Amino acid sequence: MFWEGANLTTQKRLASSILKCGKRKVWIDPNEVSEISQANSRQDIRKLVKSGLIFKKPQVSHSRFRTRELAAAKRLGRHTGYGKRKGTAEARMPSSVLWMRRMRVLRNMLRKYREQGKIDRHMYHELYVKSKGNTFKNKRVLMEHIHKAKAENARIKALSDQAEAHRLRNKAARERRAQRIASKREALISGEQ
Repeated sequence: MFWEGANLTTQKRLASSILKCGKRKVWIDPNEVSEISQANSRQDIRKLVKSGLIFKKPQVSHSRFRTRELAAAKRLGRHTGYGKRKGTAEARMPSSVLWMRRMRVLRNMLRKYREQGKIDRHMYHELYVKSKGNTFKNKRVLMEHIHKAKAENARIKALSDQAEAHRLRNKAARERRAQRIASKREALISGEQ
């Protein structure tokens, strides 16, 4: 670069080497061109740097302020209308990604429930297959289904236990009756003799 007829390329090159930056970052005082043009060694340039006639320009900042502000607004749902959209709904949020998220949530929950002993392996498998078949739209629905299924299973078990107890009671009564009748018959037979 040239200042008022003086060629300062050498000074600029030496200064950039000393300041460890590019030539575009070197600032040379335009009022002291004649003095600076006399400097032709690294030592002279170091003196000029020390005296402040040459210095390294500060790094130009690329502010993220506006970007952060826009991102915060977008999180609140602003600037996302039809006019701001470029891709299709599928491209913006693929249905396969939504499906994978849902499956992972449901399967993790089923795995956790099985490990905790809340559901047995048979129920786990049944619900796993149902999840894959798109029966449950979210975790809450699956949880409600599990509670209902467990209640239903408990009710069926209680009824079957009750029926079993009833059967055993009736069987015992039948046996007692048969014994009574047998003993009466024996008594009658022995009485006749």
